[in-house]
Amino acid sequence: MDFENNEMDEELENIIVLNDEEGKEVKFEFLDLIEYEDEEYVVLLPIEEETEDDEAGEVVILKVEDTDSEDEESYVSVDDQETLNKVFEMFKEKFKDEFNFIDED
Repeated sequence: MDFENNEMDEELENIIVLNDEEGKEVKFEFLDLIEYEDEEYVVLLPIEEETEDDEAGEVVILKVEDTDSEDEESYVSVDDQETLNKVFEMFKEKFKDEFNFIDED
């Protein structure tokens, strides 16, 4: 029983809650932190209520920016498609044995 509780606590530690453009809270599972060209990027998987229409999970990649507080960091969207592709390729290579990636070509 203790093992199950520890496993549950560990799962909760990987959850990040961010606010979307409308100020609504959205939960994400933190998958990885990738360093690329002296910048850090987080790879997140949205945690959504599953419906029949849901497709396979798409990850969200955000750039990590420092804030004035040592305890906080800020995540901003990445507009450069080439950077997003490079970071995602690094993530796929790192986790190729753990996830089943689907190419949309």
